[in-house]
Amino acid sequence: MSSRANPKVAVLMGGPSAEREVSLSTGRECAAALRGESFEVHEVDAGRDLAAVLTALSPDVCFNALHGRWGEDGCVQGLLEWMQLPYTHSGVLASALAMDKERSKEVYRRAGLPVVESVLAPRDEVRMRHVMAPPYVVKPNNEGSSVGVYLVHDAANGPPHLSDDMPETVMVETFAPGRELTTTVVGDRALCVTDILTDGWYDYDAKYKAGGSRHVVPADLPSEITEACLDYAVRAHKALGCRGVTRTDFRWDEARGVDGLILLETNTQPGMTPTSLTPEQAQHAGMSFGALCRWMVEDASCHR
Repeated sequence: MSSRANPKVAVLMGGPSAEREVSLSTGRECAAALRGESFEVHEVDAGRDLAAVLTALSPDVCFNALHGRWGEDGCVQGLLEWMQLPYTHSGVLASALAMDKERSKEVYRRAGLPVVESVLAPRDEVRMRHVMAPPYVVKPNNEGSSVGVYLVHDAANGPPHLSDDMPETVMVETFAPGRELTTTVVGDRALCVTDILTDGWYDYDAKYKAGGSRHVVPADLPSEITEACLDYAVRAHKALGCRGVTRTDFRWDEARGVDGLILLETNTQPGMTPTSLTPEQAQHAGMSFGALCRWMVEDASCHR
């Protein structure tokens, strides 16, 4: 990063993915926080002309506030590498691996981390028959924020009626019952565990609408479960080759003790909205939102 008094930061936000609105919210919040930390901040709605915009702007650092495909899956990271612009969060390979749910599970398994059974199947086949015994979950293999997630209960009369917006190949995985838990990693340190309470499925609305969910920070858990979450989150972060800030999500079946703790996925660019989990955990750890954003900018680099 530049050593000048007010480094220029381009906050990349918006973009074309299904998570555009969440990204715009994240970008606005982070831009405001960085201005409060005395950075020169420019908000950039990332489109096909991104390279030209960044060439004209010539920022010292790019703060990647994009979510979903293109911005979170290694594509923008590759562009920034080519342009030799330092950027926040993980690099090309880690971003691509974490966004591909099936490949990231393969990495978790090799690292000895607990995951549920899953398969990739054609969308049309999943519409016609149960490709695994219910209960199970159907989701895109490369989206986040619970976009396009279907829960098929064990009492379901038939397979799910998937939207035509779903990709041609989808992930089908065994449903993991229990409590929703999550842990943020900053650098190489796990912050704490949050227990996410909702009235139903932790879907897109529960994640991003005010009042959609309630967060207990830190979670009231047996010490062995807390320690396992912290350990698994750091191990997942390292196994994928992540850098900066990540958040790993879990399900915990209390009846099974530590054997009931399942790792769901690692988010390489967790949300930074008013209802997001990572800023809450940072606050609990003594790091204000502005300080967290500053740390991310100061941690930015190229990976060449």
